[in-house]
Amino acid sequence: MSTDDRKAELFECLDDIRARVPDKRQLVAVSKYKPASDVRACFEHGQLDFGENYVQELEDKAKELPPEIRWHFIGTLQSNKAKTLAAIPNLHTIQTLTSTKAASALNKNIPDTRTTPLNILIQVNTSGEDVKSGLPPLTAGASTGELTELAKFIVTECPKLSLQGLMTIGSLEQSLNSEGGNNDFETLKATRDVLEKYCHDELAGKSWGVDGRLLLSMGMSSDFEAALKAGSDIVRVGTGIFGGRKTKTEIAGQK
Repeated sequence: MSTDDRKAELFECLDDIRARVPDKRQLVAVSKYKPASDVRACFEHGQLDFGENYVQELEDKAKELPPEIRWHFIGTLQSNKAKTLAAIPNLHTIQTLTSTKAASALNKNIPDTRTTPLNILIQVNTSGEDVKSGLPPLTAGASTGELTELAKFIVTECPKLSLQGLMTIGSLEQSLNSEGGNNDFETLKATRDVLEKYCHDELAGKSWGVDGRLLLSMGMSSDFEAALKAGSDIVRVGTGIFGGRKTKTEIAGQK
Protein backbone atom coordinates (compact mmCIF):
# COMPACT_ATOMS: atom_id res chain seq x y z
CA MET A 1 0.00 0.00 0.00
CA SER A 2 1.34 3.43 -0.91
CA THR A 3 1.91 6.11 1.72
CA ASP A 4 -0.95 8.19 0.36
CA ASP A 5 -3.31 5.20 0.34
CA ARG A 6 -2.37 4.37 3.93
CA LYS A 7 -3.00 7.95 5.02
CA ALA A 8 -6.39 7.95 3.32
CA GLU A 9 -7.27 4.69 5.08
CA LEU A 10 -6.21 6.05 8.48
CA PHE A 11 -8.08 9.31 7.98
CA GLU A 12 -11.27 7.47 7.05
CA CYS A 13 -11.07 5.19 10.08
CA LEU A 14 -10.16 8.01 12.45
CA ASP A 15 -13.00 10.18 11.19
CA ASP A 16 -15.44 7.29 11.65
CA ILE A 17 -14.41 6.76 15.28
CA ARG A 18 -14.39 10.47 16.05
CA ALA A 19 -17.92 10.81 14.74
CA ARG A 20 -19.02 8.28 17.38
CA VAL A 21 -17.18 9.92 20.29
CA PRO A 22 -18.87 13.04 21.75
CA ASP A 23 -16.83 16.23 21.85
CA LYS A 24 -16.49 16.28 25.63
CA ARG A 25 -15.05 12.75 25.78
CA GLN A 26 -11.41 11.94 25.10
CA LEU A 27 -10.30 9.55 22.37
CA VAL A 28 -6.93 7.87 22.88
CA ALA A 29 -5.63 6.26 19.68
CA VAL A 30 -3.76 3.11 20.71
CA SER A 31 -0.78 2.75 18.39
CA LYS A 32 0.87 -0.37 19.86
CA TYR A 33 3.03 -2.17 17.26
CA LYS A 34 2.14 0.44 14.65
CA PRO A 35 4.84 2.46 12.85
CA ALA A 36 5.59 6.02 13.80
CA SER A 37 4.43 7.05 10.32
CA ASP A 38 0.88 5.96 11.22
CA VAL A 39 0.96 8.05 14.39
CA ARG A 40 2.34 11.05 12.52
CA ALA A 41 -0.41 10.80 9.91
CA CYS A 42 -3.13 10.73 12.57
CA PHE A 43 -1.48 13.60 14.42
CA GLU A 44 -1.44 15.66 11.24
CA HIS A 45 -5.16 14.86 10.92
CA GLY A 46 -5.79 16.44 14.33
CA GLN A 47 -5.42 13.53 16.77
CA LEU A 48 -3.39 14.53 19.85
CA ASP A 49 -3.76 11.65 22.31
CA PHE A 50 -2.02 8.32 21.66
CA GLY A 51 -1.61 5.26 23.85
CA GLU A 52 1.23 2.76 24.07
CA ASN A 53 1.57 -0.49 26.02
CA TYR A 54 5.34 -0.90 26.09
CA VAL A 55 7.84 1.48 27.63
CA GLN A 56 10.55 1.06 24.99
CA GLU A 57 8.14 1.54 22.11
CA LEU A 58 6.71 4.65 23.76
CA GLU A 59 10.16 6.08 24.43
CA ASP A 60 11.29 5.49 20.84
CA LYS A 61 8.18 7.02 19.30
CA ALA A 62 8.23 10.01 21.64
CA LYS A 63 11.78 10.83 20.50
CA GLU A 64 10.85 10.59 16.83
CA LEU A 65 7.44 12.24 16.76
CA PRO A 66 6.22 15.82 17.43
CA PRO A 67 6.44 17.03 21.04
CA GLU A 68 2.84 18.26 20.90
CA ILE A 69 1.58 14.66 21.03
CA ARG A 70 0.05 13.68 24.38
CA TRP A 71 1.23 10.18 25.22
CA HIS A 72 -0.74 7.81 27.46
CA PHE A 73 0.92 4.74 28.95
CA ILE A 74 -1.66 1.95 29.11
CA GLY A 75 0.50 -1.13 29.66
CA THR A 76 1.53 -2.98 32.79
CA LEU A 77 3.55 -0.54 34.89
CA GLN A 78 6.68 -1.92 36.54
CA SER A 79 8.40 0.32 39.05
CA ASN A 80 11.80 -0.37 37.49
CA LYS A 81 10.55 1.26 34.28
CA ALA A 82 9.33 4.39 36.06
CA LYS A 83 12.56 6.31 35.50
CA THR A 84 12.35 5.84 31.73
CA LEU A 85 8.69 6.84 31.60
CA ALA A 86 9.18 9.85 33.87
CA ALA A 87 11.85 11.23 31.54
CA ILE A 88 9.48 11.45 28.55
CA PRO A 89 8.59 15.17 28.51
CA ASN A 90 5.25 14.85 26.72
CA LEU A 91 3.99 11.84 28.66
CA HIS A 92 0.51 13.06 29.50
CA THR A 93 -1.07 10.25 31.52
CA ILE A 94 -0.31 6.89 33.05
CA GLN A 95 -3.56 4.94 33.09
CA THR A 96 -2.35 1.78 34.82
CA LEU A 97 -0.98 2.66 38.25
CA THR A 98 -1.57 -0.04 40.87
CA SER A 99 1.02 0.45 43.63
CA THR A 100 2.57 3.00 45.96
CA LYS A 101 5.99 1.67 44.93
CA ALA A 102 5.42 2.65 41.30
CA ALA A 103 3.86 5.97 42.31
CA SER A 104 6.85 6.80 44.49
CA ALA A 105 9.29 5.84 41.73
CA LEU A 106 7.49 8.04 39.20
CA ASN A 107 7.31 10.98 41.58
CA LYS A 108 11.01 10.64 42.42
CA ASN A 109 12.16 10.51 38.81
CA ILE A 110 10.05 13.23 37.19
CA PRO A 111 12.52 16.00 36.35
CA ASP A 112 12.15 19.45 37.87
CA THR A 113 11.99 20.84 34.34
CA ARG A 114 8.48 19.38 33.93
CA THR A 115 6.03 22.23 34.46
CA THR A 116 2.83 20.24 35.08
CA PRO A 117 2.11 17.14 37.19
CA LEU A 118 1.87 13.78 35.46
CA ASN A 119 -1.75 12.67 35.24
CA ILE A 120 -2.54 9.36 36.90
CA LEU A 121 -5.39 6.88 36.57
CA ILE A 122 -5.53 3.93 38.96
CA GLN A 123 -6.28 0.63 37.25
CA VAL A 124 -9.13 -1.40 38.73
CA ASN A 125 -9.74 -5.07 37.95
CA THR A 126 -13.51 -5.01 37.64
CA SER A 127 -13.85 -8.40 35.95
CA GLY A 128 -11.90 -10.36 38.54
CA GLU A 129 -9.91 -12.11 35.82
CA ASP A 130 -6.46 -13.24 36.95
CA VAL A 131 -4.89 -12.28 33.62
CA LYS A 132 -5.79 -8.63 34.14
CA SER A 133 -3.97 -6.17 36.36
CA GLY A 134 -5.64 -3.80 38.74
CA LEU A 135 -6.74 -3.26 42.30
CA PRO A 136 -10.02 -4.70 43.61
CA PRO A 137 -13.06 -2.46 43.17
CA LEU A 138 -14.68 -0.72 46.12
CA THR A 139 -18.16 -1.52 47.33
CA ALA A 140 -20.75 0.88 48.67
CA GLY A 141 -20.08 1.64 52.31
CA ALA A 142 -16.40 0.69 52.10
CA SER A 143 -14.34 3.30 53.92
CA THR A 144 -10.86 1.96 53.23
CA GLY A 145 -9.06 -0.48 50.97
CA GLU A 146 -6.07 -0.77 48.65
CA LEU A 147 -7.64 1.73 46.29
CA THR A 148 -8.28 4.42 48.89
CA GLU A 149 -4.80 3.95 50.35
CA LEU A 150 -3.17 4.36 46.95
CA ALA A 151 -5.31 7.39 46.15
CA LYS A 152 -4.35 8.97 49.46
CA PHE A 153 -0.67 8.27 48.84
CA ILE A 154 -0.74 9.87 45.40
CA VAL A 155 -2.58 12.96 46.60
CA THR A 156 -0.62 13.52 49.82
CA GLU A 157 2.86 12.14 49.08
CA CYS A 158 3.43 12.64 45.33
CA PRO A 159 3.36 16.34 44.41
CA LYS A 160 4.57 15.63 40.87
CA LEU A 161 1.60 13.35 40.20
CA SER A 162 -2.05 14.31 39.74
CA LEU A 163 -4.75 11.75 40.50
CA GLN A 164 -7.31 12.10 37.72
CA GLY A 165 -9.46 9.00 37.91
CA LEU A 166 -9.82 5.27 37.32
CA MET A 167 -9.26 2.89 34.42
CA THR A 168 -10.47 -0.63 33.72
CA ILE A 169 -10.33 -3.26 31.00
CA GLY A 170 -13.80 -4.73 31.21
CA SER A 171 -14.87 -8.15 30.04
CA LEU A 172 -15.38 -8.00 26.27
CA GLU A 173 -17.82 -10.90 26.54
CA GLN A 174 -19.96 -8.79 28.85
CA SER A 175 -20.08 -5.97 26.32
CA LEU A 176 -20.89 -8.19 23.36
CA ASN A 177 -23.39 -10.53 24.96
CA SER A 178 -25.22 -8.51 27.58
CA GLU A 179 -28.27 -6.55 26.49
CA GLY A 180 -28.31 -4.70 29.79
CA GLY A 181 -24.80 -3.25 29.43
CA ASN A 182 -21.44 -4.28 30.82
CA ASN A 183 -21.47 -4.95 34.56
CA ASP A 184 -17.75 -4.20 34.72
CA PHE A 185 -18.41 -0.64 33.58
CA GLU A 186 -21.10 -0.29 36.21
CA THR A 187 -18.67 -1.63 38.82
CA LEU A 188 -16.10 1.02 37.91
CA LYS A 189 -18.75 3.74 38.14
CA ALA A 190 -19.77 2.52 41.59
CA THR A 191 -16.12 2.36 42.66
CA ARG A 192 -15.60 5.91 41.38
CA ASP A 193 -18.55 7.12 43.46
CA VAL A 194 -17.14 5.53 46.64
CA LEU A 195 -13.65 6.89 46.00
CA GLU A 196 -14.97 10.36 45.22
CA LYS A 197 -16.78 10.42 48.57
CA TYR A 198 -13.59 9.31 50.29
CA CYS A 199 -11.60 12.07 48.57
CA HIS A 200 -14.17 14.72 49.49
CA ASP A 201 -14.29 13.53 53.11
CA GLU A 202 -10.68 12.59 53.79
CA LEU A 203 -8.69 14.68 51.31
CA ALA A 204 -10.57 17.95 51.57
CA GLY A 205 -8.48 20.87 50.39
CA LYS A 206 -6.16 18.63 48.38
CA SER A 207 -5.89 18.57 44.60
CA TRP A 208 -7.43 15.57 42.83
CA GLY A 209 -9.67 14.85 39.87
CA VAL A 210 -11.23 17.38 37.53
CA ASP A 211 -13.66 19.90 39.01
CA GLY A 212 -14.33 17.69 42.02
CA ARG A 213 -14.93 14.47 40.09
CA LEU A 214 -12.82 11.50 39.03
CA LEU A 215 -12.60 10.57 35.36
CA LEU A 216 -13.32 7.10 34.00
CA SER A 217 -11.32 5.36 31.26
CA MET A 218 -13.11 2.28 29.96
CA GLY A 219 -13.90 0.87 26.56
CA MET A 220 -11.74 -0.24 23.62
CA SER A 221 -12.30 -0.80 19.90
CA SER A 222 -14.99 -3.46 20.32
CA ASP A 223 -16.92 -1.88 23.17
CA PHE A 224 -16.11 1.83 23.33
CA GLU A 225 -19.66 2.83 22.41
CA ALA A 226 -21.04 0.74 25.27
CA ALA A 227 -18.48 2.39 27.55
CA LEU A 228 -19.50 5.86 26.40
CA LYS A 229 -23.13 5.00 27.01
CA ALA A 230 -22.14 3.88 30.52
CA GLY A 231 -20.49 7.24 31.17
CA SER A 232 -16.83 6.82 30.25
CA ASP A 233 -14.82 10.02 29.90
CA ILE A 234 -11.95 8.36 28.00
CA VAL A 235 -11.97 5.55 25.43
CA ARG A 236 -8.96 3.69 24.07
CA VAL A 237 -9.31 2.65 20.42
CA GLY A 238 -6.58 0.82 18.50
CA THR A 239 -7.68 -1.60 15.80
CA GLY A 240 -10.72 0.55 15.01
CA ILE A 241 -8.30 3.23 13.79
CA PHE A 242 -5.10 1.45 12.80
CA GLY A 243 -6.41 -1.97 11.78
CA GLY A 244 -5.27 -5.36 13.03
CA ARG A 245 -1.87 -5.79 14.67
CA LYS A 246 0.88 -8.28 14.10
CA THR A 247 2.07 -10.15 17.16
CA LYS A 248 5.36 -9.39 18.88
CA THR A 249 6.78 -12.64 17.44
CA GLU A 250 5.77 -11.70 13.89
CA ILE A 251 7.35 -8.27 14.25
CA ALA A 252 10.58 -9.76 15.61
CA GLY A 253 10.71 -12.17 12.65
CA GLN A 254 10.70 -9.26 10.20
CA LYS A 255 13.84 -7.68 11.71
